Amino acid sequence: MIQPSNDASETTAVLRITQTTTNGEIRTVRLEGKLLAPWMNEVLAACGDFRSPLRVTRLDLSEVDFVDSDGVRFLHDLIREGVEIAACSAFVSELLHLKGP
Repeated sequence: MIQPSNDASETTAVLRITQTTTNGEIRTVRLEGKLLAPWMNEVLAACGDFRSPLRVTRLDLSEVDFVDSDGVRFLHDLIREGVEIAACSAFVSELLHLKGP
């Protein structure tokens, strides 16, 4: 679990990152908590080389309960780079415009 070292007067936001690999080809990165700008490098590192043709990277966002504006842009960038969204809450789906009109 990753926690920012904020000043004590700020609320501490937590993002848990869990990685699993299936059949050596599909990497799933599960995020739980709040996706904020300070965590983007950690998420990117967890995704690894998602551009590799031999590996699929999926993000499970079903337990993400908040995404800041930087996080939304970051997720859109990951999707454009080929990262798949395996699951997400209605909140995150709406932020990413994954639902039809």
